[in-house]
This record gives sequence, C-alpha cells and structure tokens, in this order.
Amino acid sequence: MKTYLVGGAVRDELLGIPFKDKDYVVVGASPEDLLSQGFTQVGDDFPVFLHPKTKDEYALARTERKSGHGYTGFSVTFDADVTLEEDLLRRDLTINAIAKTDDGQFVDPYGGLADIQNKTLRHVSPAFCEDPLRVLRVARFAARLYNHGFQVADETMLLMENMVSSGELEHLVAERVWQELSRALQAEVPSEFFNVLKRCGALKVIFPELDRLFGIPQTMRWHPEVDTGIHTLKALDICRSMTQQLEPLFATLCHDLGKGLTQDAVLPSHHGHEGSGANLIKKLAKHYKWPTKATVLAERVARYHTHSHNIKNLKPTTIVKLIKSLGGFSQPELIDQFSMVCEADFRGRSGFEQHTYTQKEILKQCFQVASEVTAQRFVDKGLKGKAIGEALDLERASRVKAYLNTV
Repeated sequence: MKTYLVGGAVRDELLGIPFKDKDYVVVGASPEDLLSQGFTQVGDDFPVFLHPKTKDEYALARTERKSGHGYTGFSVTFDADVTLEEDLLRRDLTINAIAKTDDGQFVDPYGGLADIQNKTLRHVSPAFCEDPLRVLRVARFAARLYNHGFQVADETMLLMENMVSSGELEHLVAERVWQELSRALQAEVPSEFFNVLKRCGALKVIFPELDRLFGIPQTMRWHPEVDTGIHTLKALDICRSMTQQLEPLFATLCHDLGKGLTQDAVLPSHHGHEGSGANLIKKLAKHYKWPTKATVLAERVARYHTHSHNIKNLKPTTIVKLIKSLGGFSQPELIDQFSMVCEADFRGRSGFEQHTYTQKEILKQCFQVASEVTAQRFVDKGLKGKAIGEALDLERASRVKAYLNTV
C-alpha cells in the first residue's frame, strides 16, 4: 500500500498559495486494509476514509467510466489493481493531476508541472468531456488563478465549446451549478468565471438571464462603458475587492437583471428596471434553487439600489421606509451589505472605479440616528398598537431630517 498527496494541496504548494485541506490517494489497498488501521469510512459513491488522527481524506485509487448523462452518470472501479497513473488520468486539469510522494518527489504523468510553469489550464484527457460540471470548474479556476496569469488552453476551450453544443450542460442540476457559482463569486477575480463561460457558450445555458445583459446599452452619461453585462462584471470585481461575503457578491451580480427585460423601443433608458429585476429574482430563485439568504438581499438590492444613489434627494420619511424595507432595524448587517453593493454599482463604471461613494456614509448615518429611537418611550406615553409604530416612524424621520440638514 502506497499513499500520495494529490490535488489542490500539491497544486497550491507549487503555486505558493496557502492551503489547509490535504487529500491523499491510496494505491494497492482495499477498504478492509484502511479500516484495520483505524480509518473511518465516509461517502456513498466510493470509499473515502478519514485518517484516525489528522482527519485528512484518503481515497482509494479509482477509475471512472461514463454510464449516463450529467455529472452523476459514472460507474466507478476501485481496487488494489488501479494504478496511480490511472487515478490521475480521470482528473479534470493537468495542474490537478500531480501527486507527491512521502519523500517529496512529484509524480507528474500528464504535464501538470509544465502547465503550472506556463500558466495554462489544460484538460488531462478527452474523458474531460464526460462530466459537464468540469466546464464550470475550469471557469472557476480561471477566476481563482487569474491574478497568477493563468489562461484556459485553446484546445480545452474548444472542448468546452463542443460540450456546450452537445447539450450535455443541460443535464446539470441546480444545486451543483450553485455550488460552483457561489465558489466562483468568492474567487480572486470573479468576473473571469463569467467571461470564460460566455466565451464557450455555457453562460447562455446555465444563466441566460445574465447572458442576456451583454450587448444591452445603457445611457452613456451614467454608464460610459455602455454595455450592461460589462458594467455588471466590473461592479462584481469592485465588490470582491471590498468583501468575500457571498450574499453581497451575489446581489451585485443580480442587481441589474431587470435591464434584460427592457423593451428595445425605449433603450438605452431602463425606467422601472428595479422592480422588474426584483420580481425576476424571486422567480429565478425557485427555478435555480438559490439559498434564501442570498436571494433576499439580491431582491432588495435590485429593488432599492437607485434609492441609495439618490439618497440626498429623498424625503426623510422615504429613507425610513427604505431602511424598514431592507430589514435594517432587525438585521443591521443588511444595511452594510446593501450599501456595499450600491457602492460597487456606482464604482463599477468606466472612469468611476476610484471615486468615493458618499451616499454610503449618508445612509449608514441615517440608519444610525433612526436606530436610536426605540418604541419604549411611546409605550411609556400610553400609546398602543398601530399608534406606536406611527409615532416611532415620525420620530425616526425627524432624526433623519436633522442629520441631513448637517450634510
């Protein structure tokens, strides 16, 4: 029995990227061999074992054969006769198909070391096309390693285009798409994930509502970059420079989806895109099975982001209603997330990337002074029921007005 460090830990070590998780492949062993040494078996599809002390994952070397559609349509073989080279052959990219021995030697049968040196994302074998999820994985690695200079190999991009044309991506389930999408949003340069998917045609399959934004014009006065899709991805990268929180990143991605519904006759104007976008997000959430927390923020951002941009012209009562609609009085973190996305929207325009978004601080201060008013004082005055809420909102608006007079 021999064990090898494989996958992401080897790749990231070679790239000088910090890593925590370590995965090992075991060659020349059976499940019984590992169980007898105190390993704990987990996983249903094929045996994966947790080390009794480190809890690192050890998987038996295995081969995979296509037996159906989608990412689950595989028959898996694992036994003591499967070689390390056969196990590495089933992996997606050459940079993920490098193994490391206990004494620090690298086993690289498919050119992964050279592709790390050449900054290339290249598929290991033609079997790549058997798993449609790999198209999304390549795009995610392109986003994660973009700042390291990595690009998708031409032959791999062509293979991905062929996979899209074959209809194989239509068999992907919503949960796995979300898993890749959410991880890509938190990558170093998330826009590259969507750029790669668009280049190979996959974006039109997995997220047509986003793909539709490319080529839709906006008023040049407000959006020098003009193209709505380009603006969306610029805003996304700006947001990623401020946070790695999934919810505001996802909300930034979805904030202008309503512009994809604008009638051609009124372009480049997009009057009413806020409400249409928010309503679209609600529908898409059910279809794509987006998590509730991410969906709620995305819907509220789509509906109210222009309120933030125009906050200096809003009535104090409208600002209080905005804070309530965002859920800010019960969940203050939503104000921070909402403001962050609005700043990303503002700065995600050609020439505005380094501008200061003063509306962000104004909204936060309005929220602060409004939050200082509590219902208890009105209860002590003898008010009841609806009257308490009305008095509370009036006092909040009064505090907001007083603050705005100082701005």
